[in-house]
Amino acid sequence: MQKTKQELLDERYMRMAQIWAENSYCKRRQVGALLVKNQMIISDGYNGTPSGFENQCEDENDHSFAYVLHAEANAISKIARSGNNSEGATLYVTASPCIECAKLIIQAGIVRVVYGEEYRIMDGVDLLRKAGIIVDHVSI
Repeated sequence: MQKTKQELLDERYMRMAQIWAENSYCKRRQVGALLVKNQMIISDGYNGTPSGFENQCEDENDHSFAYVLHAEANAISKIARSGNNSEGATLYVTASPCIECAKLIIQAGIVRVVYGEEYRIMDGVDLLRKAGIIVDHVSI
């Protein structure tokens, strides 16, 4: 069966998000995100520490520091600082969003989320669907 143009685009953007995740200094998990609007990438993000912090995500016991930002939060923060907006955008993210990122996604006006890997806790995806956001899983 031949894929639709949207399915092909989804796969391409997911591959790009996966490559973007390689920018993360986190050892346990590298996550990348792209915000796309009108077939243009308007923002990007990967999980990591806030600006000005050392690029180290985990402590000596391999636990993530509480202040590490998720890829989705970085992409949404970046667009907010740019003067552009994410109203009506699609977020491509390599792992399913957590509940905290889901709240940001809802408030940012994002209308669709495409994620790759399913995280063990899916409450973020459940909240997005409850808010009427289209959520699609694309294996990467």
